[in-house]
Amino acid sequence: MLFTVGVFQDLPWAQKGLDALKRGGFAADSLTILAKDGVEIGALIERVLGGKGERLELAGTGQIVARGPLVDALQGASRDLATLGIAGTMRRVGFQAHDGRIFETLVGRGGVLVAIKTEPRAADALAILHSYGGGNAAIGAWTGRV
Repeated sequence: MLFTVGVFQDLPWAQKGLDALKRGGFAADSLTILAKDGVEIGALIERVLGGKGERLELAGTGQIVARGPLVDALQGASRDLATLGIAGTMRRVGFQAHDGRIFETLVGRGGVLVAIKTEPRAADALAILHSYGGGNAAIGAWTGRV
């Protein structure tokens, strides 16, 4: 599974990026939103993804709320996302360890991680993330290489 991931500095920027992704033809079921827990992020997840987010206590980040296909991919067969955190599980979706640490740090500081599950349009997703302020946006392309 190929994911394109970026972290927005806050909810308003994330909303702009998510709106642009939807306008760009990315379906809600291909999107993941992950951020520190709070009323506003819960409302954003419900509004954009059509359902409630899952609340987890992550090592290295604390209490988060998330919904989307990236969550299951990070959980893996061992369902250990809570124990290993973002930094310890991003390799499962093709990111190097240092990318995982960066994503974990940015989310811990209040950033909103947005991921798009899309192989054929990964470059399009990356361009939209960059255009709308998705920091450290990258395509998880290291599967099978690390």
